[in-house]
Amino acid sequence: MNHNDAMNRIGKVQEGIRFSGTFYTKSRENVLTGSYGFANRSEKIKNQTTTRYAIASGCKIFTSIAICQLVEEGRISFDTKVEECLDIDFPHFEEGVTIHHLLTHTSGVPDYFDEDEMDDYEELWVSTPMYRIRKLHDFLPLFQNRKMKAEVGSSFHYNNSGYIVLGLIVEHVSGLIFSDYIEQFIFQKAGMVDSGYFEMDELPERVALGYIEKPNGGWKTNVYSLPAKPASDGGAYVTAKDMIIFWDALMNHQLLTKEMTLTLLTPHTEVVEDIYYGYGVYMETNQNGVVKYILMGYDPGVNFRSVHYPDTHLTIVVCSNETDGAYDMIKGIEKVIL
Repeated sequence: MNHNDAMNRIGKVQEGIRFSGTFYTKSRENVLTGSYGFANRSEKIKNQTTTRYAIASGCKIFTSIAICQLVEEGRISFDTKVEECLDIDFPHFEEGVTIHHLLTHTSGVPDYFDEDEMDDYEELWVSTPMYRIRKLHDFLPLFQNRKMKAEVGSSFHYNNSGYIVLGLIVEHVSGLIFSDYIEQFIFQKAGMVDSGYFEMDELPERVALGYIEKPNGGWKTNVYSLPAKPASDGGAYVTAKDMIIFWDALMNHQLLTKEMTLTLLTPHTEVVEDIYYGYGVYMETNQNGVVKYILMGYDPGVNFRSVHYPDTHLTIVVCSNETDGAYDMIKGIEKVIL
């Protein structure tokens, strides 16, 4: 299929779901990219290829890579227990909780946003002012003194608190603020020049505002729906192209050694049939191994999806500044390309 045919078919997918955001694909043969909707609805500023989007939990993989880098340096191991590398008291955490458990969502620690108990992330900030959540330690009152959710080493149960703890470990071991560590040792190393952990009230240029649809059909921004600064469980801002650059850097072993990259991308725990979780990344498998790696992120006014097919070196990134759309868009793109 030629470039124009592919773009026309992807355009029809976008029209069908009224997608707002940017997609970017890269294969051995070609590159496709397109942007739709508005980065700022009030000012009618359109989304562009250079627009930066929040990606919610899509950046848990950055936290995982940071941990893997510290393991490579011999400063911690995947079997290191939380109490051995943090001087923070978690009175109800079981003693056996290790870094591996936190990375794979099998720790059983209490989650500050438990999707079994709470439907909407916005609900968290009714009683806790989101503008005060600017450091990883600011999350601690939300889960530090709660009881365990499940036994250590139990089955996969998605857990944001576990990744806050991992970020605290990165800070404690490296001596750097978490966001500074990621920007220095992942973004700069990979060449992701437009990415960062920006504060909501100090956004740089070219950032898409996140939009939430109201019951009456209107729109509001997510400025009161998310922590003021992204954390180690999600929220970094990237361009779609930067995420293509990220996948290239990861798979070419610019961020981790080949051996450690394989460890990061190993199917460590089963999520559902044929879907596994490594360290910060999902993967779809069949009898021959991994078919594709998957990153995803959902927040109010934020929707992100990315897939990488290791056998064909196809990478697709979809960033949206609305609550929904990235999944349908990436599925449509996969049908067009595959």
